Amino acid sequence: MIIGLAGFGITAFGIAPMAPDAADLPQRWLTETVPHDAAPSQLEALAQHELQLWRSEVTRGSDSAEALLRRLGVADPDAARFLRSDHHARKLLQGRGKLLRARVDARGGLIDLVARYPAEGSEQAKTHFLRLTILRDAAGLSSKLEVAPLAAQVRLASGTIVRSLFAATDEARVPDNVASQLADIFSTEIDFHRELKRGDTFSIVYEGLYADGEAVPWNEGAGRVLAAEFVNRGRAHHALWFGAGSAKGGYFALDGSSKRRAFLASPMEFSRVTSGFGSRFHPILNSWRAHQGVDYSAPTGTPVRTVGEGLVEFAGWQNGYGKVVEVRHSNERSTLYAHLSAMSVKKGDRVAQGQQLGAVGNTGWSTGSHLHFEFRVKGAHQDPLQVAKAAETLTIDSASRERFAEVTRAMQGQLDVAETMAGVRITSE
Repeated sequence: MIIGLAGFGITAFGIAPMAPDAADLPQRWLTETVPHDAAPSQLEALAQHELQLWRSEVTRGSDSAEALLRRLGVADPDAARFLRSDHHARKLLQGRGKLLRARVDARGGLIDLVARYPAEGSEQAKTHFLRLTILRDAAGLSSKLEVAPLAAQVRLASGTIVRSLFAATDEARVPDNVASQLADIFSTEIDFHRELKRGDTFSIVYEGLYADGEAVPWNEGAGRVLAAEFVNRGRAHHALWFGAGSAKGGYFALDGSSKRRAFLASPMEFSRVTSGFGSRFHPILNSWRAHQGVDYSAPTGTPVRTVGEGLVEFAGWQNGYGKVVEVRHSNERSTLYAHLSAMSVKKGDRVAQGQQLGAVGNTGWSTGSHLHFEFRVKGAHQDPLQVAKAAETLTIDSASRERFAEVTRAMQGQLDVAETMAGVRITSE
């Protein structure tokens, strides 16, 4: 390689003097007048054109009507009064994070204002948004409130584990709610608290949410994970979102086997385990004791969900456990959720898998805000993660197999694109 470069240098030296010197080339100056007879008429037409300006902003929790309009470049006392008095317009001064776009005239008067913010109700806010329009016409200012669907656009991302899952997803600019979904999807195959290894990789295809073409700041601007691959300790795990016929959708492996099992691996979305199943040093009794459950550290008020469908057998105060909910499942299995701050179910209620039954708290013999969770089979305590991994799976019906194969091919193509950012693909399942 060194000899080749040297030969090239010698050859270049030999032919360079044959090129003429640019300073010796003849030069000629050319001056030409460019006619602009139409310029005066164009300037006159531009001067007669009424100037309108658009400006975008996001509401703040401390906004007053005047402060909000000032940031939008609006100098209009009538508009400020309207924001304070109109039933719909007053919503702009309540809370933060609403997307605003205002159009003003050359004098700063408001022509119209459009605001977009989450629909009421946590479930509806995932798929719809509210559009508030304030319009000025000959009769003055008026408001109109509409519910509109969010538009979804496909986004791709990939990353490599160095320290933790959330550190890697932050590095890849993946929203936290997408990272939580990723952990939830593969929770019965990978123990994200103990089995992650430096160098593990992930690739994700997920929905980005838009309101009238603008990325929304709520829900972290992201919706459902559509497809994912996670390579853990050299083994690749895959998941695709698929709606089978009229049934609710779910996640499936590439071979069509369902990712959903009779029990979820965790009663909460991905969070930090502070005490695993087994023995531990008891923080109050100051001695080593058997720990027949799993503790999850989380702020007070964090939702707690049931890991499987069943019947609420107990909901109330239970000594050192504080506020407790117990759920009876099929085949002599039961789960217990302790130290709750609030309970949203009562004895005798039937609950579905994933349904909220309370909130994290610090009641009973507790040294901090957390959830204590137990899983029992015929009265004997079991490791919840192992039970979830061994639980029966739910299968896709044969009538949907052909459509599932089409979705699989399309999503694999998008994962191929995403994976180019993470390295070499591992094809084993």
